[in-house]
Amino acid sequence: MLRLIPILLLLITLPACHSIDDDNWTNDPKGNFEALWSILDSHYCFFADKGVDWDKVHTRYRARLSDKMTSQELFDLCSEMLDLLRDGHVNLSTPFATYYYKKWWSDYPQDFSLRLIEQSYFNFNYRQSAGMLYGFLAPNVGYIRIASFSATPGEGNLDAALSYLSTATGLIIDIRDNGGGELTGVETIVARFIDRPTLVGYISHKTGPAHDAFSSPYPIVYNPAAPGRVRWGKPVVVLTNRSTFSAANNFASVMAALPQVTLVGAVTGGGSGVPFSSELPCGWSVRFSACSMLDAAGRSTEQGVTPDIPVTLSPDDALRGIDTILERAIQVITQ
Repeated sequence: MLRLIPILLLLITLPACHSIDDDNWTNDPKGNFEALWSILDSHYCFFADKGVDWDKVHTRYRARLSDKMTSQELFDLCSEMLDLLRDGHVNLSTPFATYYYKKWWSDYPQDFSLRLIEQSYFNFNYRQSAGMLYGFLAPNVGYIRIASFSATPGEGNLDAALSYLSTATGLIIDIRDNGGGELTGVETIVARFIDRPTLVGYISHKTGPAHDAFSSPYPIVYNPAAPGRVRWGKPVVVLTNRSTFSAANNFASVMAALPQVTLVGAVTGGGSGVPFSSELPCGWSVRFSACSMLDAAGRSTEQGVTPDIPVTLSPDDALRGIDTILERAIQVITQ
């Protein structure tokens, strides 16, 4: 049985934290800049995907360093440099601020309103359990919203939700605005929609400091839920928007490969790298993508997963209490 446990894999393939003593970086603006650039140079996995010439970046930003820079000025310079990676998994954390790349979602329509669904489609009459919101939509369509994979519903919670919705014609799973969490949560939920061991993707990790030094893709196979658990074999529609990121992006790519599943909405936000943390001489921490996750066809989903049916939430529809994306999903199931 092939099965991936992401946290254990990281412990096996990558050091828990890069040792600053190995490179003798000094605790000054130059030393901290060089540490940040070098750690990413050796471990970051998406330079090719992002089309970034990291050596040219070094030359450009190294020239702007000054021994008299304040911590804030150094942070601002490093943040500007990190922006070039266009990666929501890249963070630089200090006692006074944390860098976080926002444009992967901020430059796009939201395409989601929880209040709109709660009020217009459920009249606030829905069930909630273990991070799920679920109930019936007319005409006889099941709906489950999963807001995050940080706290995965338990097996009993999933049994209860799927049993409650078992008479529905089909099921809509809404992961819009789901920013991710644990990949083990993805496996727990996907197991309810497969009936045999299923190849769901691959992972490739860095094997050396060269930008193209990667292991052969390691297959990830999910097994169906244990006997006695409730599984779902009817049509499924997964709703996505640009704020569907990280583990939720992975969930979208895995579900998209299943024959009974249709993706409806907007291209997801990506974030297919498994994060890795390190530290600079001054104590600032840096977090970034170090292992590449691929879909079942061996393709990177770092730039997002494209839905089968692209739909945006019309502002005019929203004002009339209509979720354009949800309405299209209902049509897919009923027609």
